[in-house]
Amino acid sequence: MSKKVLILGGDGFCGWPTALHLSANGYDVTILDNFSRRKIDIDLNVQSLTPIASMEDRLAAWKEKTGRTIGFEKINVAKEYDRLLHILNTHKPDAIVHFAEQRAAPYSMRDSQCKRYTVDNNLNATNNILCAIVESGQDIHLVHLGSMGVYGYSTTHAPIPEGYLSVSIKSPDGAEEEREIMYPPSPGSIYHLTKTQDALSFYFYNRNDGIRITDLHQGIVWGISTPETDLDPRLVNRFDYDGDYGTVLNRFLVQSVVGHPLTVHGSGGQTRAFIHIRDTVKCIRLALENPPARGDKVKIFNQATETRSVRELAEIVSRMTGCEVRSYADPRKEDQENDLWVENSQFLKLGLQPTTLSEGLLKEVKTVAANYRDRCNLSKVPCTSLWNAKQSLDTVGTPLDLLPHHEERERERTQA
Repeated sequence: MSKKVLILGGDGFCGWPTALHLSANGYDVTILDNFSRRKIDIDLNVQSLTPIASMEDRLAAWKEKTGRTIGFEKINVAKEYDRLLHILNTHKPDAIVHFAEQRAAPYSMRDSQCKRYTVDNNLNATNNILCAIVESGQDIHLVHLGSMGVYGYSTTHAPIPEGYLSVSIKSPDGAEEEREIMYPPSPGSIYHLTKTQDALSFYFYNRNDGIRITDLHQGIVWGISTPETDLDPRLVNRFDYDGDYGTVLNRFLVQSVVGHPLTVHGSGGQTRAFIHIRDTVKCIRLALENPPARGDKVKIFNQATETRSVRELAEIVSRMTGCEVRSYADPRKEDQENDLWVENSQFLKLGLQPTTLSEGLLKEVKTVAANYRDRCNLSKVPCTSLWNAKQSLDTVGTPLDLLPHHEERERERTQA
C-alpha cells in the first residue's frame, strides 16, 4: 500500500519537483496550492525564465509520461481552515509536506504590504496546519521546509548544530545543570522571522499535542531540474532570476548568458549554505522515510550540502563564462564578511550522497538559461528591496565604484 502524502505549496519551485519525485517513488501524492506564487509574478511584472504550464497540463503530462496520477486541490491553507480540515479527514494522509509559505527574503522586505503578507500567510498557514492535524485526531507526520537563515549568518567559530544546542546552566547554589535548548535564532529578514516563529509553533504543538514533526533548515537552492522534471517540457520547473526571487547562483548563471555583469552585493564575503534542487527532493523523501517516533521531540535537519561565499560563486561563474564581476551597493542589512560551518551529519547517515558544485551541473543550468534567454527582462535583474529606511533607493543597482566616497568606505572596510 502506497503512503499518502499531501504537498502543500506543490506548485512552487521546491514543491513541484518534490511532488514528482515522491510520486515516482511510489507515494500517493495530492498537491494543495492557491497559485499565490504565480499571482506574485503578475504583481511584480516578471515571469519565470522557463515557461510554466498550467497545473492541469502539468498533471496530465505526468500521467502521460509515467502512468501515475497526482491529485490536486486548490485551497489557501492560510485562510480556508474548514476546507483544510475536511481534506485531512477525507484524504487521511500519512504525512504532510509544508511548502505553503512566501519563500523570498527580499520580497518579504520589499514594503510594508509584503512584510504583512509574509507574516499573515506564513504564520497562519503553519498554525492552521497544526490545528487541523490536532482536530482531525490523526497521527500525521508533518515535514516542514525551513531555512538555514533562522540561525543567522554571523561568524560563530563553531559548526552550527542541527537545531539544538547543549548548554550548561548554573543554579543559585553553584551547581551546573546540562540542558539541550533550541539554537538561538537570529533572523535577517521578515521571511526568516516567520521561519523562527514556525519553529516555536512546532515546539509547542509537539510538546502539547504530540504531533510528530520534522523541520528541515534548508540552504540556498541552486539548479532547477530533476530527473522527473526533465521528462517533458510541460513538467519543467520554475527558473527565477529577478532580484526578489532569484537565488544567487541561478541569478549569476542567467546574468552570464544575457551579458549582465554578475551582481555581487557589497564585498561578496557573505558565506551561505547551498543545496542542489535534486538533493532537496531526496532529503524530503529521506525525512518522510525516517519520521520521529510518537513522543519524540521535533526532529531538525540542516538540509545543506556545502558552504560558499558569494564572491567565490561569482568567480567560479566568471571563470566558466568570461562574464564580468561587479560589486553593487548591498540592499540588505548584513555582515559583509562571515564564516559558516554547518553540521549536516543526519542526512549523510541516512544515505544522502551530496550533489556539490560542479562545472557540468553549472553548464546544465546555463544551457537552460540560454534556451530561454529571450524571456529575460533585464530591468528585473537588480534587487530593489531595501532592508531599512536608512538605505537609499538611489544606490540600488549602482556599482560600488560609481558611488560617492567609495574609496573611503572601502578603506574603512578593509581596515576593520
